[in-house]
Amino acid sequence: MDINKVAVLGAGTMGMGIAWAFAGAGKKVVLYDIKKEFSDKALERIGKGLAKAEEKGQVPAGAKDFVTGNITPTGTIEDIKDVDYVVESVFENMEVKKTLYAELDKILPPEIIIATNTSSLSITEIAAITKRADKVVGMHFFNPANIMALIEVIPALQTSEETIAVTMELSKAIGKKPIKVKEGPGFVVNRILIPGMNEAAFILYEGLATAEDIDKAMKLGAGWPMGPFTLADMVGIDIALEVCNVLHKETGDSKYRPAPILKQMVRAGYLGRKTNRGFYDYSAK
Repeated sequence: MDINKVAVLGAGTMGMGIAWAFAGAGKKVVLYDIKKEFSDKALERIGKGLAKAEEKGQVPAGAKDFVTGNITPTGTIEDIKDVDYVVESVFENMEVKKTLYAELDKILPPEIIIATNTSSLSITEIAAITKRADKVVGMHFFNPANIMALIEVIPALQTSEETIAVTMELSKAIGKKPIKVKEGPGFVVNRILIPGMNEAAFILYEGLATAEDIDKAMKLGAGWPMGPFTLADMVGIDIALEVCNVLHKETGDSKYRPAPILKQMVRAGYLGRKTNRGFYDYSAK
């Protein structure tokens, strides 16, 4: 199956990185968000990032023009009707996703695969509301998606073997290293990672150590490339909290209950780098 043109739905941090990954591998990308200004902004950020990388010699000359030239931003969902593959990366909320998938059934030909970048929600539940349940699959990228090599490919109960095979091959075609994961709360990485972040938040809440020292402890004592709070700020504290809630709800296990400070941070609007404040203050950077 030839996949040359891909739609990426959602131009937030993950959608932007996913579009970048596909475009950098030579795929044509239609980047959609509910307002074109959002997808325009994502394309602008990609361009700025690549311009800086070119100046530093981190990417070949011309990389900026090559990648941005492969991305078409849009705020009109009908503009994706002629793509070969769809990756959905909208807000991590089941009702939002269900509404979108019902709309996609009306626009896309029945043979088009829809992959969801959900980090924790049930792909089987998403697939069940479509008319193409066998062509819905999880394709979970990691932030920053244009750099991180791993993709978790997660079949729903209804997903066909052909859909899985196409998604595995597409992942490899854009330079990623996919693993096939059985559907379950948090899949593999977040099932291990998010409870670690959450436990760090409990330690901070209990006043056992500062955020800086907890990060230092995990970097120097456990070999983590970055501490749990630096990582939470990068991922988004709201995303970390949502995954905690899903793990807690789906398993019924109290060990996944979210730390109170995560809830407080989200209620305050301190979501991490994307709001310039999380466990650390980025406003001056």
